[in-house]
Amino acid sequence: MHLRQLRSLVALVDHGFSVSRAAEYLHLVQPAVSQHLRSLESTLGTPLFQRHGKRLVGLTDAGAQVLRHARSMLAEAASIVAVGRDHVEEARGVLRMGTTHTQARYVLPSVVQQFCTAYPEVEVQIHQGTPAELVEMALADRVDLAICTEAIGEHPALLTLPCYRWNRSLIATPGHPVLHRRPISLGVLCEYPLITYVAGFTGRTSLSQTFAKVGLHPKVVLSAADADVIKTYVRAGMGVGIIADLAFEEDLDADLERRSISHLFPWEVTRLAYPKNKYVRRFQQRFIELFQQQANRIG
Repeated sequence: MHLRQLRSLVALVDHGFSVSRAAEYLHLVQPAVSQHLRSLESTLGTPLFQRHGKRLVGLTDAGAQVLRHARSMLAEAASIVAVGRDHVEEARGVLRMGTTHTQARYVLPSVVQQFCTAYPEVEVQIHQGTPAELVEMALADRVDLAICTEAIGEHPALLTLPCYRWNRSLIATPGHPVLHRRPISLGVLCEYPLITYVAGFTGRTSLSQTFAKVGLHPKVVLSAADADVIKTYVRAGMGVGIIADLAFEEDLDADLERRSISHLFPWEVTRLAYPKNKYVRRFQQRFIELFQQQANRIG
């Protein structure tokens, strides 16, 4: 068995069982990838793939088990390579971050700027996705660090670092009736059309649960993964927005009014995570330190 066979297996699964796309990703020709997969099945002596004619369409139970171990072995191999690179080219390489729009847009810019100044020969890559996707990307070694609020603290294979707490703000156009309500309660919010985050992003799960616990059903007319999109539709008069408080910028959002509603909802925790068995290079450790410093300023 060779690592190249395991790489072909993982690439095949990650690219929807398309041999051509897996080959393109691996910078190989298709026959080479096909040979790797056949050799792996032959070596193990059991079918790994479900087939429809000549096409590979899924994994057998054995294939699913092999895939889990393959990902683990490739991650360990990557860590071994990283150890060597850390001693040969300490300040060169690629830092792959997986994160959501909220983090990339409102939290990371100053951190990335400081990091790039300190490490000009390290390429920073920002990969955006849903929190669930970020967990998978970290486990599959497609990103080095994952930063988000939901889902990431729940996987036992990830080392997670709590970074900062945040809550929510209500935003509306000037003069909107909700701005004159005292106090603003969950019941009051249910009287107006709401625009907030889509399920799975930026605390939407706990927001929905908070209403459900008291038997209320808010009218969410639009949801999005992006706070800037939420603001756009609030400006268009479609409803009242609920966003992460850190996503409101006093200068750029001067045409909107904000009210804190942190008394209504639980506080959320943004976390940074990476696999427990991952070797973290020195420049990656420095990025983590810079991010935590920024987190301390946020709260």
